[in-house]
Amino acid sequence: MRRRRDAHLLAALAAAASFGAAAAGGPLGIDHELGYDDSGPWRRRNQFALEYGSVLVVAGIALSEGDGSRLGHTAWQAVDSVALSAVAAQALKVAFSRSRPAQGDDPNAWFQGHGHRSFPSGEVTQIAAAVTPFVLEYGAEHPGVWLLEALPAYDAIARVKAHAHWQTDVLAGFALGTAIGVYAHTRHESLAVIVLPRAVTIGWRRSF
Repeated sequence: MRRRRDAHLLAALAAAASFGAAAAGGPLGIDHELGYDDSGPWRRRNQFALEYGSVLVVAGIALSEGDGSRLGHTAWQAVDSVALSAVAAQALKVAFSRSRPAQGDDPNAWFQGHGHRSFPSGEVTQIAAAVTPFVLEYGAEHPGVWLLEALPAYDAIARVKAHAHWQTDVLAGFALGTAIGVYAHTRHESLAVIVLPRAVTIGWRRSF
């Protein structure tokens, strides 16, 4: 199990890093602006659809299945993962207050104060956090589930193309979301299931 998790984390980082190999600036020397692109598959509305759609799908499965089934339990783990990742990402954004590419062309502009929240990418963190428990739970049995990793990888590229984030912002988001997803998946009982009323977590299918 530990090897699976380590392999999952390495694969996630490799997928997200594949588009940022050119040397430039930032902590890893890879941060640079790509050509701005808000068209076709990179349109902002597609990113919004993925961001909010991932939350709705995870919540829908969790509420429908309940914590009593394997799928439902994994979905509740993903609920934990998404919630924890949102808090962690926002805390880091405030702590590091890094300027976005759209706010200037310096990838080394950290601790700039209010309004500078480039590091890490909250969207990539959230999407990686949402898919990780499902990949860990089902990836070995159904290799096609690993294709879910394409979702945060796509969003990572889109956010850099939109000049909303530097390469290390999305890499950090990918890593953070994956790590939190791994943690959520290791928990025997979901935090959300502990906190929420049993009537909510039992699942619609069992209730009706």
